[in-house]
Amino acid sequence: MIKVSETAKKKVMELMQEDGFNPTIDYVRVGVKSGGCSGLSYDLKFDKENQDGDKVFVDNDINIIVDKKSFLYLIGTTLEYSGGLNGTGFVFKNPNANRTCGCGESFSL
Repeated sequence: MIKVSETAKKKVMELMQEDGFNPTIDYVRVGVKSGGCSGLSYDLKFDKENQDGDKVFVDNDINIIVDKKSFLYLIGTTLEYSGGLNGTGFVFKNPNANRTCGCGESFSL
């Protein structure tokens, strides 16, 4: 399961509406792909449909879909949003990551 913090929820809803998505029925697709300075990087986008094999979750009124391969890397992750002095953007708090890069956008296991 993937959790969504209150600050991430507000930002996700705002961005979904700006991009023409409906936060009550559309999805946030969270995934993992090869790349980044630590070997794996996070992928976050909006989607109107789930695919065969996707895991579907609802947390804090946000519909989340994760492909089967990425799910194993993301179990227990919390999606947060940071708007502070150190940068603005979504942050993944992943208990499975052994190492993360300075920007927080990539990790390794």
